[in-house]
Amino acid sequence: MTRVLETKGLIAGYIPGVSILNGADTYVDQGELVGIIGPNGAGKSTLLKAVFGLVRVFEGSVLLNGEDITNLKADRLVQRGVGFVPQTENVFQALTIEENLRMGCYQDPQRYASRVDFVTDLFPELGKRLRQRAGSLSGGERQMVAMSRALMMDPAVLLLDEPSAGLSPVRQDETFVNVARINAAGVSVMIVEQNASRCLQICDRGYVLDQGRDAYMGTGRDLLNDPKVIQLYLGTLGADTAEAALGHRD
Repeated sequence: MTRVLETKGLIAGYIPGVSILNGADTYVDQGELVGIIGPNGAGKSTLLKAVFGLVRVFEGSVLLNGEDITNLKADRLVQRGVGFVPQTENVFQALTIEENLRMGCYQDPQRYASRVDFVTDLFPELGKRLRQRAGSLSGGERQMVAMSRALMMDPAVLLLDEPSAGLSPVRQDETFVNVARINAAGVSVMIVEQNASRCLQICDRGYVLDQGRDAYMGTGRDLLNDPKVIQLYLGTLGADTAEAALGHRD
C-alpha cells in the first residue's frame, strides 16, 4: 500500500528550544482515514500545523509520497498535494460559496470546473447555493465549505483540525458523516479531534498523542475497546459510547 504521508521523529514547537511535539511518528496510507486523539495540550493540532508548514520542525521529517516536505511553506504544500482545514476562520465570510471554492484553486484556476463538480457531487446542497454568502451559513455548513475548498486542488491528503469543534451535536454528527464521505470518495484523511469516541468510530486507524508523542496506535475499533485508552483518554462517557458503537457494528 502506498504511504501518502509520514512523520518521523517529529520535534516541533512555536518557540525555539520549547518543543510541543517530542518525537511523533505517524503515517497515512493511500485511502486511509486516520484519527489523532489525546488530552488537551498533547500536540494534536501542532502535529497538523507542523506538517502544513505553520509550526517550525526542529528535528525529524515530514514525507509526502516519500519526498521530504519538512518546513516547506503552506502555498508550496498545497501545490504538492496537501490540503488543510483549520479549526477556526476557515472560510471567507464576505465571499460566496462559489468564490470560496475558486479561492481553493487560485494556484491553478483551470481545475475549477472539474473540481467543483467533484465537491458538489459530494455535497449537492452546495451546488444549489453557490451564490450564497459564506458568512450567512451555519457553523456546520461553513465547515462543509471549508473542506470543499481544501479539496479544490485535488490533494493527496487532507488535514482536518477539530472539524466538529463548537458545533451542536446534530451538526457534529453531520460533520463526521461528511468526513467519512470525503474519505469514501478516495481522499486520504488525517483528522485531529477532541470528540475522541466519535472520531474513532469512523477511522481506519488512530493515534493517541500524549506529551507530544504517539502513546498508542491501532485500528479505530481496537482503540475504542482498549481499557487503557478508555480509562485515560475516553472516560466513562467514552466507554459507554465505545460499547454502543461496537455493538452497533456487530
